[in-house]
Amino acid sequence: MAARQPVILNTEMKRLIIDCDPGNGVPGANVDDGLAIALALSSPEISLELITTVAGNTPSTLGYSVAQDLLTRSGLQVPVVKGADQALEEPAAPWRQLLDRRVHDKQLNHLWQGVTPPASYTPPAQDAADAIGELICANPGEITLVAIGPLTNVARALQRYPHMASCVKEIAIMGGVFALDDFVKDTNFGVDPEAAHQVLTSGANITLVPMDVTSKTMMTHQDLDRIAALSTPLAEFISETLRPWIDYSMLTRHLPGCWIHDALVVAWLIKPQLVSFDYYYVDVEIRPGITRGKSWRFRAPLRIDVGITLPQNAPVRVLNNVDNALLLAILEQNLAILPAA
Repeated sequence: MAARQPVILNTEMKRLIIDCDPGNGVPGANVDDGLAIALALSSPEISLELITTVAGNTPSTLGYSVAQDLLTRSGLQVPVVKGADQALEEPAAPWRQLLDRRVHDKQLNHLWQGVTPPASYTPPAQDAADAIGELICANPGEITLVAIGPLTNVARALQRYPHMASCVKEIAIMGGVFALDDFVKDTNFGVDPEAAHQVLTSGANITLVPMDVTSKTMMTHQDLDRIAALSTPLAEFISETLRPWIDYSMLTRHLPGCWIHDALVVAWLIKPQLVSFDYYYVDVEIRPGITRGKSWRFRAPLRIDVGITLPQNAPVRVLNNVDNALLLAILEQNLAILPAA
């Protein structure tokens, strides 16, 4: 195992909550949430103070076990609280059929052969929405909420804690898709369109990281080899659980590796120069129909604005480009650090 490296603490450490739907070690489940958590845990610039789970990529209880398993195998301690089992209004069954069955339907379960599945953990009684709202409102202007799953927990927290929108330092969201071939909607907003609409129009300071930019990220087996060579507990967890997902992405999406959507959100908080961005008015379609769950954006002034009233909320920062080589370097550099237990 690599020797512990000296860590110089940043006097302006970013205090984070990560609300997520991790699937590391689960056949067919995306693993970028776990990579984002690992990056936050290992970065000396971040104080990760709470992890909450929501139904999305995995059921919320399973995601809770994945997050606890990551922490246990890494010898680290962060409070983990389970959140919503289903969306505010969107029916859960069609999404669970898609997300939980596709690896079986494609007969690719064998890719996870030899991967250690997450141990089963019993969640505490506390609800994620309360844990999020209480921590943010008790520390006004201090907490950044990284929301990398469906926004059900975040919407419920905003409903229960009316001052949360003004108390949160920032809500950094991975979600939405605007102009990417083969996508009308993404999973995070599609699983709970009402929650996405409520959060985006809450008046909070928001940064949006849509698939349009996260699909410009890429991790290959060769990139993962360099992380595996670091031999830290977090690097070992990541290398084991990302291997099959890379293979799955190569076979089903015909990519040279896999996208690492959620890791980009945390990496941007560490090094803002990683990305470029612009400001847009943003919302999500919540009416029935083929575009339900679709995100949209525009800048003012519009060339044609008949029947359009500008939203009262300020425009949202939307990331639009990324330096993938720098992203991979940030991951390698931070995962080489042994965070204090």
